[in-house]
Amino acid sequence: MIIKTKYHGEIRIDEGQIISFENGLPGFNDETQFVVLPLSEDSPFLALQSVKQEHIAFIVASPFIFFKGYEFDIDQSTLELLHIEDIEDVEVMAILTLEEPFENTTANLKAPIIVNKKEMKAKQIILHDASYETKHLIGGGSC
Repeated sequence: MIIKTKYHGEIRIDEGQIISFENGLPGFNDETQFVVLPLSEDSPFLALQSVKQEHIAFIVASPFIFFKGYEFDIDQSTLELLHIEDIEDVEVMAILTLEEPFENTTANLKAPIIVNKKEMKAKQIILHDASYETKHLIGGGSC
Protein backbone atom coordinates (compact mmCIF):
# COMPACT_ATOMS: atom_id res chain seq x y z
CA MET A 1 0.00 0.00 0.00
CA ILE A 2 1.35 3.46 -0.89
CA ILE A 3 0.70 6.43 1.38
CA LYS A 4 1.69 10.08 1.32
CA THR A 5 3.52 11.26 4.42
CA LYS A 6 4.46 14.57 6.00
CA TYR A 7 8.17 13.81 6.45
CA HIS A 8 8.97 11.00 3.99
CA GLY A 9 6.94 11.88 0.90
CA GLU A 10 5.22 8.99 -0.81
CA ILE A 11 6.20 5.60 0.61
CA ARG A 12 5.15 1.99 0.47
CA ILE A 13 4.02 0.35 3.69
CA ASP A 14 2.89 -3.14 4.55
CA GLU A 15 -0.64 -3.28 5.97
CA GLY A 16 0.85 -5.20 8.90
CA GLN A 17 2.60 -1.97 9.95
CA ILE A 18 -0.70 -0.16 10.56
CA ILE A 19 -1.55 0.58 14.17
CA SER A 20 -5.27 0.92 14.87
CA PHE A 21 -6.61 3.49 17.32
CA GLU A 22 -10.21 2.40 17.84
CA ASN A 23 -11.31 5.88 18.92
CA GLY A 24 -8.65 7.90 17.11
CA LEU A 25 -6.46 10.32 19.04
CA PRO A 26 -7.91 13.13 21.15
CA GLY A 27 -8.68 15.95 18.74
CA PHE A 28 -8.28 13.58 15.78
CA ASN A 29 -11.16 11.15 16.38
CA ASP A 30 -11.50 10.27 12.68
CA GLU A 31 -7.84 9.30 12.37
CA THR A 32 -7.81 5.66 13.42
CA GLN A 33 -4.91 4.24 11.40
CA PHE A 34 -1.28 5.25 11.80
CA VAL A 35 2.16 3.91 11.01
CA VAL A 36 5.37 4.55 12.92
CA LEU A 37 8.23 5.67 10.71
CA PRO A 38 11.81 6.46 11.79
CA LEU A 39 12.82 10.05 11.16
CA SER A 40 16.36 8.91 10.44
CA GLU A 41 18.39 5.75 10.82
CA ASP A 42 20.11 6.57 14.11
CA SER A 43 17.51 8.84 15.73
CA PRO A 44 15.29 7.98 18.73
CA PHE A 45 12.60 10.17 17.16
CA LEU A 46 9.79 8.66 15.12
CA ALA A 47 6.86 9.95 13.10
CA LEU A 48 3.42 8.65 14.04
CA GLN A 49 1.93 9.16 10.58
CA SER A 50 -1.75 9.03 9.69
CA VAL A 51 -2.39 6.54 6.90
CA LYS A 52 -5.19 8.71 5.44
CA GLN A 53 -4.01 12.31 5.90
CA GLU A 54 -0.44 13.14 4.88
CA HIS A 55 -0.38 16.38 6.91
CA ILE A 56 -1.23 14.57 10.17
CA ALA A 57 1.96 13.24 11.74
CA PHE A 58 3.23 13.51 15.29
CA ILE A 59 6.85 13.32 16.38
CA VAL A 60 7.07 10.66 19.10
CA ALA A 61 9.74 8.87 21.11
CA SER A 62 10.00 6.41 23.94
CA PRO A 63 9.69 8.53 27.07
CA PHE A 64 12.03 6.16 28.92
CA ILE A 65 14.97 7.42 26.84
CA PHE A 66 14.64 10.89 28.35
CA PHE A 67 12.86 10.21 31.65
CA LYS A 68 14.39 7.26 33.51
CA GLY A 69 11.93 7.51 36.42
CA TYR A 70 8.80 7.63 34.29
CA GLU A 71 6.29 5.00 35.37
CA PHE A 72 2.56 4.48 35.54
CA ASP A 73 -0.06 1.76 35.64
CA ILE A 74 -2.25 0.94 32.66
CA ASP A 75 -5.90 0.79 33.70
CA GLN A 76 -7.87 -2.43 33.26
CA SER A 77 -10.18 -1.04 30.55
CA THR A 78 -7.17 -0.10 28.39
CA LEU A 79 -5.60 -3.53 28.93
CA GLU A 80 -8.84 -5.12 27.75
CA LEU A 81 -9.40 -2.72 24.83
CA LEU A 82 -5.89 -3.33 23.50
CA HIS A 83 -5.96 -7.07 24.31
CA ILE A 84 -2.75 -6.75 26.35
CA GLU A 85 -1.81 -10.06 27.95
CA ASP A 86 1.97 -9.69 28.23
CA ILE A 87 3.88 -6.56 29.22
CA GLU A 88 6.50 -7.53 26.61
CA ASP A 89 3.93 -6.68 23.90
CA VAL A 90 3.59 -3.08 25.15
CA GLU A 91 5.35 -0.09 23.64
CA VAL A 92 4.95 3.38 25.12
CA MET A 93 5.36 6.57 23.11
CA ALA A 94 5.20 10.22 24.11
CA ILE A 95 4.19 12.93 21.69
CA LEU A 96 6.85 15.61 21.42
CA THR A 97 6.47 19.32 20.76
CA LEU A 98 9.54 20.39 18.83
CA GLU A 99 10.86 23.82 19.71
CA GLU A 100 13.70 26.09 18.66
CA PRO A 101 16.24 25.80 20.07
CA PHE A 102 15.91 22.03 20.30
CA GLU A 103 16.71 22.09 24.04
CA ASN A 104 13.21 23.54 24.55
CA THR A 105 11.51 20.47 23.01
CA THR A 106 8.96 18.92 25.34
CA ALA A 107 7.33 15.52 25.83
CA ASN A 108 3.72 14.93 26.82
CA LEU A 109 4.05 12.58 29.81
CA LYS A 110 0.47 13.23 30.93
CA ALA A 111 -0.98 11.42 27.90
CA PRO A 112 1.25 8.56 26.70
CA ILE A 113 0.36 6.39 23.73
CA ILE A 114 0.11 2.71 24.62
CA VAL A 115 0.65 0.23 21.78
CA ASN A 116 0.09 -3.50 21.80
CA LYS A 117 2.79 -4.42 19.24
CA LYS A 118 1.44 -7.95 18.89
CA GLU A 119 -2.12 -6.88 18.08
CA MET A 120 -1.19 -3.52 16.48
CA LYS A 121 -3.77 -1.72 18.59
CA ALA A 122 -3.16 1.55 20.41
CA LYS A 123 -4.72 4.17 22.63
CA GLN A 124 -3.62 7.47 24.06
CA ILE A 125 -4.41 7.48 27.76
CA ILE A 126 -4.66 10.35 30.21
CA LEU A 127 -2.78 9.82 33.46
CA HIS A 128 -4.20 11.20 36.69
CA ASP A 129 -0.75 11.52 38.29
CA ALA A 130 -0.29 15.20 39.16
CA SER A 131 3.50 14.98 38.74
CA TYR A 132 3.17 14.45 34.97
CA GLU A 133 2.46 17.33 32.64
CA THR A 134 1.87 17.78 28.93
CA LYS A 135 5.18 19.64 28.51
CA HIS A 136 8.26 18.13 30.17
CA LEU A 137 11.58 19.38 28.80
CA ILE A 138 13.30 16.35 27.25
CA GLY A 139 16.69 17.76 28.18
CA GLY A 140 15.68 17.78 31.84
CA GLY A 141 15.69 14.00 32.16
CA SER A 142 13.61 13.86 35.33
CA CYS A 143 9.93 13.54 36.11
